[in-house]
Amino acid sequence: MAGPKEKGTKIPKGLGKFVVSIHRGVYRLSGGRIGSSARGITIALLSTVGAKSGKKRTMPLTALEHKAGWAVIASFAGHDEHPGWYHNLIARPEATLQIGSTVHSVRARVLEGTERTEVWDRAVEVNDDYAKYQRVTDRIIPVVALEPS
Repeated sequence: MAGPKEKGTKIPKGLGKFVVSIHRGVYRLSGGRIGSSARGITIALLSTVGAKSGKKRTMPLTALEHKAGWAVIASFAGHDEHPGWYHNLIARPEATLQIGSTVHSVRARVLEGTERTEVWDRAVEVNDDYAKYQRVTDRIIPVVALEPS
């Protein structure tokens, strides 16, 4: 049985959108020279097609190397719903992932079981905020493999 939820770790959605838009803009304008890493963590730009809108959507996310591709964490800073990009990938798994100046075509696959646990544990080692985010939500935070297509 889960204990009381931890407080104070969720980033307000409005602030998050503002920070994301600045990060995305700087990343793009610099060709990935600025914004592609933070505290030794690889940051990538994931571009999806909106599940409802059909418009291109781009989010900066932590990217972990995973097999021949990468993995991303759908934490949404611990909010109780999955992030929009996750819903977009469920509807249309084809996407692009920019790491630095290199753009890769990828196909998404939600990880489960032992494979999910292994990637989740590595993500928490790299950035312990993920553990905090899991403590403040009742949902299981998805881990998504992005495999070259």
